[in-house]
Amino acid sequence: MNDPVNDLLSFRSLLAPEGRALLHEVRDTAPADELAVATRLRREHPAELVSAALGQARLRQRAVAKFGTEDAGRMFFTPNGVEQSTRTSVAAYRADRLRERGVRSVADLCCGIGGDAVALARAGIRVLAVDRDPLTAAVARANADALGLAELIEVREADVTEVDVSAYDAVFVDPARRGGRGRIFDPEAYSPPLSWAVATASRAPHAALKIAPGIPHEAVPADAEAEWISDGGDVKEAVLWFGAGVRPGAVRATLLPGPRSLLGRGLPDPGVRPVGRYLYEPDGAVIRAHLVAEVAESLDGGLVDETIAYVTADELRPTPYASAYLITDQLPFNLKKLKALLREREVGTLTVKKRGSAVEPEELRRKVKPQGPNSATVFLTRVAGAPTMLIGAPADR
Repeated sequence: MNDPVNDLLSFRSLLAPEGRALLHEVRDTAPADELAVATRLRREHPAELVSAALGQARLRQRAVAKFGTEDAGRMFFTPNGVEQSTRTSVAAYRADRLRERGVRSVADLCCGIGGDAVALARAGIRVLAVDRDPLTAAVARANADALGLAELIEVREADVTEVDVSAYDAVFVDPARRGGRGRIFDPEAYSPPLSWAVATASRAPHAALKIAPGIPHEAVPADAEAEWISDGGDVKEAVLWFGAGVRPGAVRATLLPGPRSLLGRGLPDPGVRPVGRYLYEPDGAVIRAHLVAEVAESLDGGLVDETIAYVTADELRPTPYASAYLITDQLPFNLKKLKALLREREVGTLTVKKRGSAVEPEELRRKVKPQGPNSATVFLTRVAGAPTMLIGAPADR
């Protein structure tokens, strides 16, 4: 039997009146109630249709985090589509960058369920959305229709390597980075391979290529601008930009909401200095983009260790690119001393951060057993090569 959430016929049945009525009926079903709801509904509806509706309701609930309640409640998803699709805030930011460069039409290659196509269309850009998987293409088409964007989004079921994109102002490529065995780390094992995506992007007047944020900097083409994007402090993706208006070799970190962008200036690595009154934890996009030096310079700070991306300084300076902490204690790594200090200060809420330490936060919390009305943050790290505990609190409190 086919999995109803991965079966094209089951999906098409959801678009019929009976399927849409079922979707409406099960939209708020809690996971614990699914069996009872399914048993009841199967008395009046085909079992496969009931399973498909409940599966789709479950996917919509998961998709709220990326698409928001309103859009997720109207859109259609596949399990891979929810997992791999771009968060709306990131897709909208990228679409705005293309619009600002004068782009009016985009070939969205490997469009998935259409999340990026939707953001592009909402920016007033005409989109050709291409995916070779029949179910995925059908879902993308249904989403364009459900969100009232069908006039701006043409969905085509095809192999992206065989599509003529010469009539479009820009190309957006999002190669599949997951296979049957999970995440793919070799860029040439992407579908299509990264080399094909780069060659296609390099030929277009404008292009954006979505890649995994862990891509090595040496793998970035010389004619591309590389941008790492975080949303709410979580690194979401990297983008390679090509074409007119791009600075070849430029590197930037962009933080959402905002957006706030930090452009690299090729600064040398910051020096190591003793721990000062404040510790700054750079945003993940800043770290991935190798722009910690730019942040350290703006703070008149240095690193606590040459291999650790924590910046220390004596002054508190506002910056959107790092979180600041007031440091009250610096101790060699010793759980007994930490436990005694936390007990003395009645710390019951303990935030554990680590960089350069093998100790897991939950393991440490179990061992020190924090109790009391107060809160604190402990950083497990290295200072000048030595395992160290830095204790403090967010500086904005």
